[in-house]
Amino acid sequence: MDLGAARRGVDMGPSSVRLAALNERVAALGYEVEDLGNVKVAQRETVRAGSERAKYLSEIAATCAVLTDQTASILQAGRMPLVLGGDHSIAVGTVAGVASVFRQRNERIGLIWIDAHADMNTPETTPSGNVHGMPLACCLGQGPPEMAGIGGFTGKVKAENVAIVGLRAVDQRERQMVRDAGVCALTMRDIDERGLRAVMRDALAAACDGTAGFHLSLDMDAVDPREAPGVGTPVRGGLTYREAHLAMELICDSNQMVSMELVEINPVLDEANRTAVLGVELVLSALGQRIL
Repeated sequence: MDLGAARRGVDMGPSSVRLAALNERVAALGYEVEDLGNVKVAQRETVRAGSERAKYLSEIAATCAVLTDQTASILQAGRMPLVLGGDHSIAVGTVAGVASVFRQRNERIGLIWIDAHADMNTPETTPSGNVHGMPLACCLGQGPPEMAGIGGFTGKVKAENVAIVGLRAVDQRERQMVRDAGVCALTMRDIDERGLRAVMRDALAAACDGTAGFHLSLDMDAVDPREAPGVGTPVRGGLTYREAHLAMELICDSNQMVSMELVEINPVLDEANRTAVLGVELVLSALGQRIL
C-alpha cells in the first residue's frame, strides 16, 4: 500500500523484499515459512483522496481491517506474523490484530517503533494529510476514529509500553503530542550520547514492562540513507549498518518479540535493491541469525 504516503513506490516494497529472498533465507534459519501473499489494496487511480486532512482514509482503514483479521488468525494458529509494507499506515492493522489476540487472554502487548519519525500526527496536527504520519497515534487511541477503532477497541497499546527508537524528524505540532503521550522517545541524540545498547535496554524495558511481549515495527528510514537509500521519506543521520543489526540482535536476545513488520521500502528510489536486501538481513537478525 502507498495510499498513506505522498511519494509513490512503497507499494512495491513487499515484492522487492521477496526478490531479496526473504522466504528462502528465513527458511534457512530453520523456520517453517508460509507466504500468504498480498492483502488487496485499492489503487489511488481509482478512488478519491477525500479529506485533505487524512487522504484516502476510508481505503486505508478498510485495508487495515482486513490485515487485523489476518494477523490475529496467524497468532491464534500459534504462528508468528511477519508483515511487509507498504507505507507505515499498515501498522494500525498489524498492531490491532496482535493486540486483539492478547486482549482476549487478558494480556497486553508492548510496541517498539524503530523509525526516523514519530508518526503521531492526527488530522488536526498534520502538515501533509498523509496517513502514514498517523499510525502510532492511532495505536494509542488518538487520530481518526476509523483507524483508532479498528478491531473494535481503542488504545491497542499503553503509552508507557511504547518505545520509539531512532527518532530524528518530528513535525512542529507533533512534538507536543510526543511529549504529552508519555511514550519512551529515544532520539538519535540519545544513541549518539549513550550508545545503541543502552538505548535498546530502555526500549525493551518499556515494551516488556507488564506485557506478554511486544510487536516490532521497523521502518527502514530509521537507517541512514547511505545504507538504505530506497525509502519513502529519507532523513540524514540515521542508524548505521551495525547499529541497525545490533538493535535486531538485542530484540532477538530478549525472546519477547511476538510479531514484526517491515515497512517503507521504495524500490523506485533504491539502488540495485540494496535497501530490500538490508531489510531482509535485519529481519534475519531479529529472528536469530548470528555471526557465530
